[in-house]
Amino acid sequence: MAPPSPRLVVPIDLKKKPWEQKYPLHNRWHPHIPPVADVTEGEMFRVEMVDWTGGSVADNDSAMDIKSLDLTVTHYLSGPLRVSDKGGIPAKPGDLLAVEICNLGPLPGDEWGYTATFDRENGGGFLTDHFPCATKAIWYFEGIYAYSPQIPGVRFPGLTHPGIVGTAPSVELLNIWNEREKKLAEKNPNSLQICEVVHSRPLANLPTTRNCLLGMDLMPLGSIRAMTMTVI
Repeated sequence: MAPPSPRLVVPIDLKKKPWEQKYPLHNRWHPHIPPVADVTEGEMFRVEMVDWTGGSVADNDSAMDIKSLDLTVTHYLSGPLRVSDKGGIPAKPGDLLAVEICNLGPLPGDEWGYTATFDRENGGGFLTDHFPCATKAIWYFEGIYAYSPQIPGVRFPGLTHPGIVGTAPSVELLNIWNEREKKLAEKNPNSLQICEVVHSRPLANLPTTRNCLLGMDLMPLGSIRAMTMTVI
């Protein structure tokens, strides 16, 4: 007998915004964000998700959405999920979780992705000095291959990566993060050099409440993918 289909624990409606979903998403790491579903050790389940911008990037030839992208809205995440052992005891900070990603891919009807470079005036990137303006290339999936109208003649196996997967921090760990990043942000960037070149962009961006989305009970202050996983 064939194994049962994975249980869908986080569905996504492509026509709705991240905060309008049945289980609202979140874009901050915090231990007080409530879980939206429960999974059990050894269970295979399915999680649907939006792209990291929550649908802010459109399938078209214009890079204006990249140039004007508000980076405070990202990175949208599905969950959190409460993981319990077979005895019903939930995982706690300090426990080790082994998760196997069994399959991942685009949702039906939304088989596309994109690559882009940020504008120098909106965050920039690793190659900002060479590519100072916003650019965007749309990639369509054709079987396992991806091709782009903006980059003709290029076709390659489009191996989708899972994006960000993580565990919620404890309060103690969150405090360590914030203190570490605060010290880094307060340092004078002109005193630091990377490869003998003065680092002229921020070394750290501290959390902000702007466009903060904190899941089911805490609503906002300001390429779609699906993933099948097993908790081992």
